[in-house]
Amino acid sequence: MGCRISELVIDAVDVERLAVFWSEVLGYVEIEREDDGSIAIGPAEDGFGGPQPVLVISPSTDPRPRKLRLHIDVSPTDRDQEAELERLLALGAEPADVGQTGGESWHVLADPEGNEFCLLRRRIRPI
Repeated sequence: MGCRISELVIDAVDVERLAVFWSEVLGYVEIEREDDGSIAIGPAEDGFGGPQPVLVISPSTDPRPRKLRLHIDVSPTDRDQEAELERLLALGAEPADVGQTGGESWHVLADPEGNEFCLLRRRIRPI
């Protein structure tokens, strides 16, 4: 293997709010703050370079012009999909409509800044 994803960068108007949201969703902790206002979050045990990618929430004032070409999929690890959906909604996620038919096995949600992500059905083993 030549490369693997080590970081995913998400532009945000409210960096703090999005860092808290994704930390709660993924069970991540704050790893680092940069002078430009970026906040890096990741797994407490591994930080940068571990088996899971770090998320870097980066400040931006640019409005989102259109649908993202990349989105995040998450899978429940310790509960079923419906229980995890309830948890994500309580954290501030909202249902999003991207043209789904209603027969999908996943839920399309948006984070507090409107970035779509999917909650998949299959439970996976935690790392």
